[in-house]
Amino acid sequence: MKKKEALFFYFILTIIFAAYGFNASAEELPLVKFIEVQGLKRIDEGAVKSRITQKTGENLASEKTANDIKNIYKMGYFDNVRVEIEPFEGGIKLIYIIREKPTIIKIDFQGNEKLEDSKLKEKITITPNSIADTVLIQDNAARLHAFYEEEGYYLSNVVPVVKRISDDEIALTYQIKEGPKVKIRKINIEGNKAFSQRELKKIMKTGEWWIFSFVTSSGYYTKGEMNTDIERIRDHYFNNGYVKVVVADPSIQLAEDKEGMAINIRISEGEQYRISSIEMSGNKAFSEDELRGKIKSSINQVFSRASLRKDIAAMTEIYAEKGYALVSIYPDISPDDAKKEVKVTFRIDEGAIFRLGRIEISGNVKTRDKVIRREVRLDEGEIFNGALFKRSYERITNLNFFESVDMQPRPRPEEKIVDVDIKVKERPTGFLSVGGGYSSVDKFVAMVDLTQGNLFGKGQYIKLKGELGGRSTFYELAFRDPWFMDKPVSFGTSIYKTMRDFLQYHRKAIGFDVSFGKSFSEYWKGDITYNYENATIYDVDSAASSTVKEQEGKKVTSSITPAIVRDSRDNFLDTHKGSKNSLYVTYAGLGGDNNFVKSVVESAWFFPVSENTTVSLRGRYGYATGISGKPLPLYERFYVGGIYTVRGLGFGEAGPRDSGDNVIGGTKELIFNAEYIFPLISDIRLKGVAFFDAGKAYDSSEDFGNLRHTAGAGFRWISPIGPLRLEWGYNIDPKPGESKGRWEFTFGTFF
Repeated sequence: MKKKEALFFYFILTIIFAAYGFNASAEELPLVKFIEVQGLKRIDEGAVKSRITQKTGENLASEKTANDIKNIYKMGYFDNVRVEIEPFEGGIKLIYIIREKPTIIKIDFQGNEKLEDSKLKEKITITPNSIADTVLIQDNAARLHAFYEEEGYYLSNVVPVVKRISDDEIALTYQIKEGPKVKIRKINIEGNKAFSQRELKKIMKTGEWWIFSFVTSSGYYTKGEMNTDIERIRDHYFNNGYVKVVVADPSIQLAEDKEGMAINIRISEGEQYRISSIEMSGNKAFSEDELRGKIKSSINQVFSRASLRKDIAAMTEIYAEKGYALVSIYPDISPDDAKKEVKVTFRIDEGAIFRLGRIEISGNVKTRDKVIRREVRLDEGEIFNGALFKRSYERITNLNFFESVDMQPRPRPEEKIVDVDIKVKERPTGFLSVGGGYSSVDKFVAMVDLTQGNLFGKGQYIKLKGELGGRSTFYELAFRDPWFMDKPVSFGTSIYKTMRDFLQYHRKAIGFDVSFGKSFSEYWKGDITYNYENATIYDVDSAASSTVKEQEGKKVTSSITPAIVRDSRDNFLDTHKGSKNSLYVTYAGLGGDNNFVKSVVESAWFFPVSENTTVSLRGRYGYATGISGKPLPLYERFYVGGIYTVRGLGFGEAGPRDSGDNVIGGTKELIFNAEYIFPLISDIRLKGVAFFDAGKAYDSSEDFGNLRHTAGAGFRWISPIGPLRLEWGYNIDPKPGESKGRWEFTFGTFF
């Protein structure tokens, strides 16, 4: 209610009181006998009366009535609200007369040629049958303008036009003037001395237009993104000690043809500041030395706001591990402009120790509660632990059953309890794939794959797969239960049949395996697998080596493989930090024809370089030998070369050959892989990778050395049905008969 309308209301009340002969004292004001609301058509009367504080049986209070008018008006549904008073049964009747805002019965767009109506409707929040609220109408006009900006139409204009159909209905039309698409032709940064234009432009998401802008979505101006870029530049200076930096709002110059623009950004850097001292205050649970041991900032170091955030996160983490769920740590920054120094004081409000209350799970339509709950590392009633809370999130995410996982602590301060809400959005865990493709190893491949990764919502895995390739066929039925009989013991089994054509021989086999596993601690687990396989080597080439000819015929392998793994990766499919270290030893000789020992130790480490980029280092050593006078089977030897070992080399090319220059595999292997992984299109989880590989397989008589080296790049896409790798490796030192490089791809788990 406007101020002059309120004054008018008081004036009318005064006249009414005078007419009825009322005195000004509160005790002699008329008694409200009845309250009535008039004029409502669509809005519920109860909703309006809930805003009225003036009650029947009370004396009329002008202040209450005035506030009631304001509260009703604030509901946003009404154009006008007024009050009238009538005599009623020895008192008065209070009548609230309301005029509702009209309803929008139609929304359309005019003037849009480049963008279709359907796309524009996706961007607005107003719909037919909505109340004709002026603020909402203008807000949606701004939304449409922002959308046009994102599409490059910087000069667009959106004007809402309201046409009254009747007293209660209107039609809303957004009149759009699109204008030309304006490309960013130049970004100029002025005043920068500490950092080059190139370095500052790399920080920005807004970029100059180039031929692939349609892929990267850069090259066009949007106000929101530009404001964020200004903050990114400012943060970059703050993180390098320039605490007095000023980054002005950008100025925009349009080209004469109105199809291009130049953006100018002016920077006043100031001087670089260093840290003069670091102090703590308010800490009781931990000593100052304990807290200092967790922070990275130090005296005489260049001041960095990003480093302070990391320090606060590190200190908050150790407090959270001890149950201080509401600890608050903020830095008090005191600059000394004369000395160009900054004094930092971490002020700590520890709060109280909290215990874990209820764990509420929602969003799981198929997956049973127990499948999620058993991954939670916290127990209800125990002291809250922030590290275990974070680990619980990682474990639930690594189930790969959910499109998103949201874990939120919900403190109840008065009870010193933290409840945890776990909200998940399920993803399809079963798929049927029927089709064909081309494999860099098997050439043309036809494939049928029926997989369910969350059978009956119990977290069990079952797969039926068949592949028919130019060089191989493979059939498999596999089942795995990570909590066998609801115990913390995993169980798995599979049966398979395979045939493969090698250059000098063919091999076919049928077999099955059974495995049991158990976790020893949060990151350590072990398992043991029994495998039975009946394999036949046949169609041996007459020119094959004696090593191959000696193994022609049918052989049975009966083996047992114990393994131990430590896996601390934060995400199995898209790892950003952590490591995976494993050791397995296979002993074959529990009956059967083959007797051998084969062991592989592998270590992979992931180091975050920034929020979205990762460096991974991986090493693998393998050793195998026949025992009891039996040779090591050809199919148990190490073949180095290919997408899982040394990319850019063919299968087994980095290893021993026979006298006919044919690949025969080695009894030892040594492999190193280094990768730099970075985002390309974050929205669809498409990443790029640059790598360097080194490795080789050796015969028993060879010493380690003379590794083969390759380098290359590729793409990794975490698609809705699994990870896809497409990578090209360059053979740095090709041998006679080898290619200089090769494309390779695979659909499956990243290493």
